[in-house]
Amino acid sequence: MTKDRDPLLTERGLKPSDRSVEQLLAAGVINLDKPLGPTSHQVTAWVRDILQIEKIGHGGTLDPKVSGVLPIATGKATRATDLVLKSDKEYVCLMRLHRDRTPEQIRKVMETFVGDIYQVPPLRSAVKRQLRVRAVRSIKILEISGRGVLFRVSCDAGTYIRTLCVDIGEALGVGAHMEELRRNRSGSMLETDSVTLQELKDAHVLWKEEGDDSWMKRIVKPMESLLEPLPKIVLKDSAIDAICHGADLAVVGIAKHEDGLYRGEVVAFVSQKGEGVGLGITQMTSLEMARAREGIAARTDRVFMEPGTYPKMWESSSAASQT
Repeated sequence: MTKDRDPLLTERGLKPSDRSVEQLLAAGVINLDKPLGPTSHQVTAWVRDILQIEKIGHGGTLDPKVSGVLPIATGKATRATDLVLKSDKEYVCLMRLHRDRTPEQIRKVMETFVGDIYQVPPLRSAVKRQLRVRAVRSIKILEISGRGVLFRVSCDAGTYIRTLCVDIGEALGVGAHMEELRRNRSGSMLETDSVTLQELKDAHVLWKEEGDDSWMKRIVKPMESLLEPLPKIVLKDSAIDAICHGADLAVVGIAKHEDGLYRGEVVAFVSQKGEGVGLGITQMTSLEMARAREGIAARTDRVFMEPGTYPKMWESSSAASQT
């Protein structure tokens, strides 16, 4: 990363790891293990009731018969749930063939579904049924028992595993359907780090009735976890309030940036304490940012941080200078 020390460092702001439970709930993320049965909407409503908060949303719908990782955003973090919706996913699926095929035949056909595939959403889907392209990054067969095929698939967001099973069955010439499905990863959120509704309820009771917030702090992650997959531009403290008021990011407002950035790329704006400030669209490459002395490095697309979190160090007539 290219570095430039900020001469106007302040004591404002707060490291995400130092936030209280109240602050985390005002802008946090919960990696929930959705159970079989209820809809994602119903599970989200139960989380809202447990936490006694108003603003809440989920990132990535799971059907009632599907379990696994369901990211739940609270407060201001709901502004970033689309980042989870766009992130890649991983599932473990049990597919049932309608007639017999040898393991060799099954493996050979399933290998052909790795790469870009064409899909039409199933009839029960809420989205418009039109042909679309999705990338399947990997398919690993875990077990074949008779007509049952257990496999793990890593794929683009919006890939329909139910449709994938039907298409594999057609390619095998025997027909197939999805029997069971579990999502074990959504972006950077893993099944191994997820919590159940009961665990969330117990942690909340422990916090409210016993004053022990340790469990809640482990469960409710800072909203910055949603920004992890994105490249970062670290802002000078002196530039942050201008960004919070909607100004675009000038080169002089950059403390450091990642290498390899290209124009038109979505980047996360973060403070030197690691706080998520907003999202931007780069107007320069990283090399151009390193060489430039002036100009707009990135257009501000979305702001998460409240104005006034950092002191104002700019004039309204020249906010873009962010000196």
